Amino acid sequence: MKLVKEETVKPIKGGTILSPLGYKAGGLHTGLRYAKKDFGIIYSEKPAQCGAVYTQSHFQAAPLKVTQESISQSHKLQAIVVNSAIANACTGEQGLRDAYQTREWTAERFQIPEEYVAVASTGVIGEWLPMDKMKKGCSEIQVDAGPESAQSFQQAILTTDTIEKSSCYQVMIDGKTVTIGGCAKGSGMIHPNMATMLGFITTDATISSDVLQTALRRAIDQSFNQITVDGETSTNDMVISLANGMVGHEALHEDHPDWPHFQKGLTLLCEDLAKQIARDGEGATKLVEVNVTGARSKQEANVLAKKIVGSNLVKTALFGGDPNWGRIVGAMGHSGVDISPHQCDIHIGDTLVFSNGTPQPFNEQEVSGYMKAEHVSISVSLQSGKGFGKAWGCDLTYDYVKINASYRT
Repeated sequence: MKLVKEETVKPIKGGTILSPLGYKAGGLHTGLRYAKKDFGIIYSEKPAQCGAVYTQSHFQAAPLKVTQESISQSHKLQAIVVNSAIANACTGEQGLRDAYQTREWTAERFQIPEEYVAVASTGVIGEWLPMDKMKKGCSEIQVDAGPESAQSFQQAILTTDTIEKSSCYQVMIDGKTVTIGGCAKGSGMIHPNMATMLGFITTDATISSDVLQTALRRAIDQSFNQITVDGETSTNDMVISLANGMVGHEALHEDHPDWPHFQKGLTLLCEDLAKQIARDGEGATKLVEVNVTGARSKQEANVLAKKIVGSNLVKTALFGGDPNWGRIVGAMGHSGVDISPHQCDIHIGDTLVFSNGTPQPFNEQEVSGYMKAEHVSISVSLQSGKGFGKAWGCDLTYDYVKINASYRT
C-alpha cells in the first residue's frame, strides 16, 4: 500500500460537517422531545454524489427504505432530514407514508426533487410520528453555514447521548485542499453490522457515487463496524456521505495518485466518530481499545478484537478494575477463530498477564489502577500470521441498566 505523508492528511480542530464548502445545516425543537432540539437538516448548495451504509437488521425502519429509494434513483442527494425521539420503526404502512411525507415537505422547503432528499430517524421503536410537528420542523427550520448551525444539527440528532460527536480532516488532492467533516449520534444499541447509530459525512471532494461508496464501505469496516456498546443492533443504523465537488480537482478514483490521502482522511474521520460513540456508551466510564496482531487474516483479527471488547464479563471486569484476564481468554475461546493457547500473549496496558499457555506474574494492584483510567488498552498477540485488527467499546456499569430499564419513561 502506498504510504501517506502526514502533512497531506490533517485533523482540523473544531471542524464540523459545515467545514467543507457548500453545506448548510440547522436544528430546532419541534416538540418531539420535551425540551431539547429534535429536528435537523443538512443541505448542500448543489446536488451531491452520495454513498450510504445501512443496518443489516431484518426490521429496517421506514426512513431507511425511503432513503434507499431516493439514492437508487440518481445516486445524488441535496438534503438530509433527521428527527430524534421517535425511530419510525416497525410502524407499518403508516410509518412508510410518514417518511415519504417528510421527504416531500423537505423537498418543497428547498425546491429540490424529492429523490434528492434522504430521511433518517432515531428514538423509540414502535411509535408513529406526530406529523404536525414534523411539518413544523420542515417549514420553520433555518439552515446556515456557521458553526452554531452545525452545533444545532448535532444537538438535534441526539437521544441518550451525553455529548455531541464530530470530526474533521483536510487532505491534499491535486495540490488543492479538500475537507471532510462528519458528525454522529449513538450511545446504546450499538453493535453495528454495517444501533441507534447515525452518521453523516460531508466533503467538497469531486468523486463519483460508486467510488465514494467503495471508500465509505472500507472506512466503515475499520471503524463503525468495529465498535460495540451492548451487542445490540438497531433498526435505524445508517451512515450517509455527501460529496458536492465544490473543490475543482480531477475526479477521484482508486488509480488517482492522491486516492490514498482521501481514503485515509475518510477512515480516520470515521474512526474518530466510532471511538466517540464507544466512549459515550450508556452509563460508560471508559473507552476500551482491543488490538489483535499475528492472526491468520485481518478478518479473524477483527472478529477476535470485537468479541473481546463485546464480552459482558470483560466489560464488567473493566468497570470494576478487576485484572481477571480469564475473562479475555473466555471471550476468545468461543469467538469462532481457531486459536492455539500456546501461541498467544495477552497484555493489559503494558503488562503481560498471559503468555504461551501460561499465567504470568504481575502486580494486580498496579494493573487494577490502570484499568480504572478513562482509556484502557488490551493487546493480544498470536503467532499465526500477519493479520491485524482493532475494536473499541466501553465498560458495563450499573447506570446502563438504570438507563435502559426506564428508556421510555
